[in-house]
Amino acid sequence: MKIENPLILLNQEIVNCRRCPRLVEWRETVAAQKKRAYLHWDYWGKPVPGFGDIHGRIMVIGLAPGAHGSNRTGRMFTGDASGDFLFPALHKAGFANQPNSLSLDDGLALKNLFITAVCRCAPPQNKPIQREIENCREYLIREIRLMANLQGIVALGNIAFHESLSLLEAAFGVGLTSDLKFTHGGMYFVNQNPIPWLLASYHPSRQNTQTGRLTESMFDEIWETAWRLTR
Repeated sequence: MKIENPLILLNQEIVNCRRCPRLVEWRETVAAQKKRAYLHWDYWGKPVPGFGDIHGRIMVIGLAPGAHGSNRTGRMFTGDASGDFLFPALHKAGFANQPNSLSLDDGLALKNLFITAVCRCAPPQNKPIQREIENCREYLIREIRLMANLQGIVALGNIAFHESLSLLEAAFGVGLTSDLKFTHGGMYFVNQNPIPWLLASYHPSRQNTQTGRLTESMFDEIWETAWRLTR
C-alpha cells in the first residue's frame, strides 16, 4: 500500500483552504485583476504552502504572501522585493543554491532550511487580522512537528516573532514569557531539548530595506548566526 508523504498531504490541505472569507475574496480579486506588469501571468491566487528542506534544522517564519509576489507565483517570498533581499542573503550563507527566486520552476533549492509564514493568503494592505492568524496557526504547528531535525526558528518581523512564541507553546508545551521584546538580532534559548532557539530579524520588506532600517550587512549577520548555530 502506498504511503502518502505527510508534507504533500498538508500542502494540499493548505492550498485548498477557505477558512478566511476576507482573504479568499482579496487573493482571488488580485489574481483576477492582476498588476499591469504581470498581465501575462496566470496568478496562483490560492493559499501558499511552505517550501524548502523539511528535514532541515531551521524554520523561517515570515508574515504572509505578497499580493503580486507569492500570490502570483505560488511560492513564499518569490517574485517580490522581499524575496529579492532574502534569497541573495540565503545564498551567501549557504542555505540556497542560487541568489534569486522568480517562479516555481526556476531551479531554486534550499538546504537545511524550510520557509513558511504566519498567514498563507495575501491580506489587504499586508495586514492579517488576529482571527486569520489563528486560523493559520494549525498549519504552522503541523509543519514544525514534521521537522524532526529542527534546531532553531528565524522570525522575520514583529508579528512572526510573537507568533513563534505561541507556536513553541502549542507545539512543545513550553511557553516563553509573553513580554519578550522583539529586537533585530534578538536571540532566545529555552535550554531544553528538543525546543528550538528563536532568532529575531526585521522583515526584509521594501519599507525596511529602502529606508535603511534593515541593511544587507545586518541581514547577513542573521544568517551567519543561524548557520553557526546549526553546525
